[in-house]
Amino acid sequence: MTDTTHLSCPHCLTTNRVPSERLSQRPNCGRCRQPLLTGKPLALEEAGFGKLIANTDLPVVVDFWADWCGPCKMMAPIFAEAAARLTTEAVLVKIDTEQAQSLATRYAIRSIPSLLIFRNGREVARQAGVMELNQLLSWLRAHSA
Repeated sequence: MTDTTHLSCPHCLTTNRVPSERLSQRPNCGRCRQPLLTGKPLALEEAGFGKLIANTDLPVVVDFWADWCGPCKMMAPIFAEAAARLTTEAVLVKIDTEQAQSLATRYAIRSIPSLLIFRNGREVARQAGVMELNQLLSWLRAHSA
């Protein structure tokens, strides 16, 4: 039997089952035909957040940020580069705390940027503040295995 990975489509939030060996081939959603793994951080709204973290087998790394936050702006290109490098290892998501205040409250976000890693719908790690790319990649890989 082929090992499969469940991925929520970042475009339509449909859950897809993808043979794990096909992840590197950049598979498309069975419903909307858009790429499942974009290599870019996903800007996600509250409505799709729960479904994405619950129905994605890869670790989901969430950057809680705000447009007015200087350190968040410093972190943005680092987070984007991490998304490009980790395309088949993790899904990277950005949540604007100004637009998704109840999510920020639910996860007790006290400072931004705050990065949280979710596996199977549960938070497994948290880090506040700006990280350099190598530090971010090491932290992510240490907490998502």
